[in-house]
Amino acid sequence: MPRFAANLSMLYPEHAFLDRFAAAAADGFQAVEYLFPYEHTAAEIKARLDAAGLTQVLFNAPPGDWAAGERGLAALPGREAECRAGIDRALDYAAVLGNRLVHVMAGLLPAGVDRARARDIYLGNLAHAAEQAAKAGVTILIEPINPRDMPGYFLNRQDDAQAIRQTIGADNLKVQFDCYHCQIVEGDVSKTFERDFAGIGHVQIAGVPDRHEPDLGELHYPYLFERFDALGYDGWIGCEYRPRGDTSAGLEWLRKLRA
Repeated sequence: MPRFAANLSMLYPEHAFLDRFAAAAADGFQAVEYLFPYEHTAAEIKARLDAAGLTQVLFNAPPGDWAAGERGLAALPGREAECRAGIDRALDYAAVLGNRLVHVMAGLLPAGVDRARARDIYLGNLAHAAEQAAKAGVTILIEPINPRDMPGYFLNRQDDAQAIRQTIGADNLKVQFDCYHCQIVEGDVSKTFERDFAGIGHVQIAGVPDRHEPDLGELHYPYLFERFDALGYDGWIGCEYRPRGDTSAGLEWLRKLRA
């Protein structure tokens, strides 16, 4: 039976962010993830985690100026110092919150920048991130993101992400397998997961194509969950979807699965 973590950046939008921890616990979640913690102190978030009895699974390193449209720094030439400072900040938060996974976003490929040069920058920043994270017992994740939701994002395919992981060769660098993004870009989700299983560090789910609850759309998640179990995946599965309505009411899919 998979273990599910509530993604608090998407679930429970009816609550203020810090109140989403208690809401998730009330619905039976035992773990949470989210995009970014940096609007709050690590101590504030840790207090909410402890009060709700939740495990912190994952968050992202600082992405640059998110409000201005930036979506990560790791593949951007000239932003290396900012990227690496962001890694340090993420690891400081992880030390307080207790999570062992940090996602480092590649970013949008700037106009006029040679892709090969951006890849070299990306490899260098990821190698540095993995080296620093290893000292803290943290695994760095990279995630292919589909170009429909995030046009221009540097990393789109699972096979490319796995090739990057293998090139760097760090044991604590893994790929984040988001079934939603994989289905949109590549399809063949179960076979792709099986092929890349050894290099996968985290899983996320959402319905395709509308990114709502996973009980509607192209992917039959009960089958995928059985395959994940059969392969021996024992990590958390992040519920990173946009509720069609009230979050708790929309968790009927999870209640049926638990039953």
